[in-house]
Amino acid sequence: MTEFFIGIDGGGSSCRARLRDMEGNLLGEGCSGPANIHLDLDLAKESVRAASRAAVRAAGLDERILHSVHAGLGLAGAGLKSPCEQLRAGLSSFASTVVATDAYIAWLGAHQGGNGGIVILGTGSSGLAIVDGRRIDVAGWGAEISDEAGGQRMGREALRRTLWTFDGRAQRTKLSDLILDRYRRDPSRIVSFAASATPAQYAELAPLVFEYASRKDPMGVELVQEAADAAVCIIDRLIAGGASAISLIGGLAEPLRPWLPSRLRSILSAPQSDPLDGAILMARQDCKSRRESQETQRSSAA
Repeated sequence: MTEFFIGIDGGGSSCRARLRDMEGNLLGEGCSGPANIHLDLDLAKESVRAASRAAVRAAGLDERILHSVHAGLGLAGAGLKSPCEQLRAGLSSFASTVVATDAYIAWLGAHQGGNGGIVILGTGSSGLAIVDGRRIDVAGWGAEISDEAGGQRMGREALRRTLWTFDGRAQRTKLSDLILDRYRRDPSRIVSFAASATPAQYAELAPLVFEYASRKDPMGVELVQEAADAAVCIIDRLIAGGASAISLIGGLAEPLRPWLPSRLRSILSAPQSDPLDGAILMARQDCKSRRESQETQRSSAA
């Protein structure tokens, strides 16, 4: 029976899938909606399924081959045990499933299992380093109490501070005026949006914040610098833990890089591969481990 490996990278804004064969050849990729299992487990399950089906279709294969696919899932919120167990139970269509955090697959892809660290700068933010087998996790506790360097926080703060300017509690800027104009200069519309806004919807404001920060808009500069400072705190913690090479991962990685202090340039390195290939490597390792365990059991029984 032909077997395949699929890597899944899911976060607060999107879920991506990559399908490879046993020889490592790229067959197809797919994308779907958010896949943070802490925020919405059912949505995450559907996003994983949808992205997987899209990757299979892109490969020109029948969706029934998913029963022959070994899946490696790196998902935001996977640091919590209970939703991970529920997720695996709801994805029984795969031949095997291994679940880890999005930070772990980013690290595995970036350093191929060697010493080093990564900092995810996307909708949320977190850091991970593994040095001589010792693991250091930093931040990534969710937008409610963490994720200070992420796009969700940046977008939420942009709205909060726009309301400050409307109240006269802060100086108006071109950015705050533009955001207020988007809501027809009606603060109640901002409040209504915030009542049900998803992390991805907040993060959609991040490119606008970066654009105006590049124009020296005071509010834009303040918001981007705060995100950069939060990223530096994560990086410095990983350095203190022994990481001598750190890769920045995620949609805000490159926009934030110029805002980081020059002292970090020598330690920031390009990842060897991306989180999707990290997830596939994790699936391969898990598959190998399962087979070795089965062989051991058969040998013992004999």
